[in-house]
Order: sequence, then C-alpha cells, then structure tokens
Amino acid sequence: MREIKNDTIVLGVIGCDCHSVGNRILDEFFTQAGFKVINLGVMAGQDDFAGAAAESRAAAILVSSLYGHAELDCAGFREKCVARGVGDIILYIGGNLAVGKTPFAAVERKFRAIGFDRVFPPSVSLDEVVRTLREDVKARAKRSV
Repeated sequence: MREIKNDTIVLGVIGCDCHSVGNRILDEFFTQAGFKVINLGVMAGQDDFAGAAAESRAAAILVSSLYGHAELDCAGFREKCVARGVGDIILYIGGNLAVGKTPFAAVERKFRAIGFDRVFPPSVSLDEVVRTLREDVKARAKRSV
C-alpha cells in the first residue's frame, strides 16, 4: 500500500479546457481549508494528474471542467491512475461536464462508470465538497490500516 499524505490534493482543469478563474478560486478555497494543493492549472492531461498524485503521495485528485467535453477527456482516467501506481486514489470531478441540457443524474452515472468517486454539478457548495473530501479521506485511511 502506498503512503498517502492526507492533506495533499492534486487539482486542475482537464483536457483542452482553458477556464482558469474557477481553478484559481478552487486552489484558494482548498488551501484556506487546510489542504496542500498541487495545482496543475488548465489544459492538464490525465498523465499530469496521475503523475503529480504519485509524486506528491496525494490523497485525492480533483478534476475540473467547464467546457462540456469532460467525458472525452476523462475516458480511462482510473486506468491511468492504476498504471501510475495510484489506483486507490480518491477521484472527484466537477463543473459543467456535458454539453447541452443533460440531466445531472445521467452525467453522474457516466463519470461514476469512468471511475470517479464523486461527481459534482457546477452549483455545488464548496463547503460541501470540503466536508465530503475530509470524510472520504478519513474513510480511505481507515480502510488502509
């Protein structure tokens, strides 16, 4: 079992998405909440996320996307993590993940099938995400003892 730093998270905007303002807000919010944030910025690839998580021994990867094409960008994401030795990492994704008026329940099912542990709509409260992340990190730590 790999050693995990429970206060470290990897954050970034995936694929060809260049929405940087939300990324900066997330970085500041999670930093203020007490997490050590490894921020990949925008237009990050799956290998960037998995590599940074492996190198930093992060507890979680938080993927953001606003341009609606996250399904294409995230296909095989969990497998990429497995290949980099971080297959047990907590995976979150949030934002405007699909083009059009796709019901969120359908979007959530797609990303859960890809391997994400949590899927958040653009309207989620960041306080809720922090609470959920802390609970998930604590639960994962208990399972690996």
